[in-house]
Amino acid sequence: MTFIAVQCPHCHSEQIVKRGKTGCGTQRSLCQNTGCATGSFLLDSRNHGCVPEVKQSLMDRSLNASGMRETARVLRISTDTVLSELKKKEDALQSVHTALRRTLHPAAVAVDIERAGEAEMDEMWRFVGKQGNPRWRWHASDHHTGAVLASVFGRRKDEVLLPLKTLLEPLGLTRFSTDHWGASTRHLDADVHSPGKRNTQQIERTHLTLRTRIKRLVRKTICFSQSIQMHDIVIGLFVNRYAFGLVV
Repeated sequence: MTFIAVQCPHCHSEQIVKRGKTGCGTQRSLCQNTGCATGSFLLDSRNHGCVPEVKQSLMDRSLNASGMRETARVLRISTDTVLSELKKKEDALQSVHTALRRTLHPAAVAVDIERAGEAEMDEMWRFVGKQGNPRWRWHASDHHTGAVLASVFGRRKDEVLLPLKTLLEPLGLTRFSTDHWGASTRHLDADVHSPGKRNTQQIERTHLTLRTRIKRLVRKTICFSQSIQMHDIVIGLFVNRYAFGLVV
């Protein structure tokens, strides 16, 4: 006789009992741990999209230069599953690095703040759906460490800078280094504003990292976002995981 120890894939409890079979004949199990939110599960599910390991791999691939269809082909799941799993993360995304903000001393922070969507070769932008609909990302990072402090999405409009400025106000920042875009000149005080490319090298390097790691941001490729929602979710997930250090 062979004994196989069964654990719940969600809470890792060994309080497992059988709970009948599915219509395909697959054994269904039930977790009796009262703290487990899932309960019933399949050890050998034919629906690969329901397996926790597949869901985690889906998230990792989406944030490391794999497109939606490529991820679906490799993991043998549907593109709808990829999209639905990513959309579930939308409500948990943050626009500001709250953990870093609590540890920084306002007078010691110098920030690079720039529109990451200007249509030039050394700056970030990508269209959504069609080339006539560009989606721009604005973000702010610490000038000395390169740590991202906050980010917002929008068009090439002055009103997109204002929400980012509001997110940064609790820091009490003393200096802003930007490019020569007019919105920065209009909405930042001259005594704390330093326009020019010399002091924005850290943020330019961040742009390159994003283009390398996120396939939908690469230039001269057929890969692009079909919807603004998915565009913002994927980039937001990358920023939350690798810049803010959050578990997503």
